[in-house]
Amino acid sequence: MADGFNPHEKLQQQFKQLEQLESLLNTERAILEARDPDKLISVAEEKNTLLVAIQNLDIELSQSLQFKEEKSQGLHEKLLQQTEALLIKCKELNQVNGQIIEHSQLAVERMKSSLLQSHNKSSVTYNAKGKASGGKSSVGIKA
Repeated sequence: MADGFNPHEKLQQQFKQLEQLESLLNTERAILEARDPDKLISVAEEKNTLLVAIQNLDIELSQSLQFKEEKSQGLHEKLLQQTEALLIKCKELNQVNGQIIEHSQLAVERMKSSLLQSHNKSSVTYNAKGKASGGKSSVGIKA
């Protein structure tokens, strides 16, 4: 440990960062469910900063010869398992949040189509992807 690198401390730090990420993902879900886009921006920025820090620490650990030696000796096994389990949980939470976003986008598209159709049924056209859009009814041209 001549260089001051302590793999156990780094692993504990990474585990704490993942705990923060888990909390942040739960906050993000609540914000998504409450449909509060202003709060979502700050959470997304915080999440990105945390993900970069986790990734940087992961790179630092992967490049450490001391960590590789200790890992091959079976040291840190319990902490590594806990970290892996927490990482999987964070990925699942993030996936759920992604599905909430996707469903919200679909709901917005349906609402948009519904509003366009009720606005002027004869002016609704569809693009190449089958999405409704406003026509050129003000020009007076009908196909």
